[in-house]
Amino acid sequence: MLTYSNVNVNYGGLPVLRDISFKVEEGECVAILGHNGAGKTTLLKCSVGDVEGATGAVSYRGEPVVRGAVFMNSRRGIGLVPQGHNVFRQLTVRQNLGVAGLNSPGGALDDVYRLFPVLEQRGSQIAGSLSGGQQQILALGMSLMTKPSILLLDEPSTGLAPVIVNDVMDSLRQINNSGTTVVIVEQNIPATLKLASRAIVLKAGRTVFDGASRELARKEDLWTWF
Repeated sequence: MLTYSNVNVNYGGLPVLRDISFKVEEGECVAILGHNGAGKTTLLKCSVGDVEGATGAVSYRGEPVVRGAVFMNSRRGIGLVPQGHNVFRQLTVRQNLGVAGLNSPGGALDDVYRLFPVLEQRGSQIAGSLSGGQQQILALGMSLMTKPSILLLDEPSTGLAPVIVNDVMDSLRQINNSGTTVVIVEQNIPATLKLASRAIVLKAGRTVFDGASRELARKEDLWTWF
């Protein structure tokens, strides 16, 4: 579904990603793990064509992901939820969802409300007044308004209380079970390994592990990988 072939990225002459090659299959839930600076966020940006100077190739369903054409790539079905609570803070919850779904009319709002009832309950509330966890749920709902076939998430649990992290992970499990492919970058290793069936570990821009999450979780030296 989403294929990376010999992807390399340098920032200021320093390598960030080095010869990254793997494929995300339709319906998978894949965790991208690694220490700060390992290249995880850069990899997600490459997935939507948001990295200038990247070499190699990224393709989605057999067609190239065009560099510099994030909007076009997103309309093809690649949904990206960047790190942080990416909502329009001055708009209501309902207005945020409406703006996100402008180019994808028909049925998405009902699906979002079914998955996240709190968004319907707080439809008239200003987004900036929501809790951090509720803003993250809204950001997820906004991404789903575009009806993505694959959802890419950059550290969705950042700054959230443990109980809210569990809610977010449960929501992502439901999204994946409904047929949407999920790729998640996370620092919360235990929670993410429970969610994803497959894990990829980046270290200094290289892939050092690609396999079943349960295999990685069983490693006695797990934390030395990060």
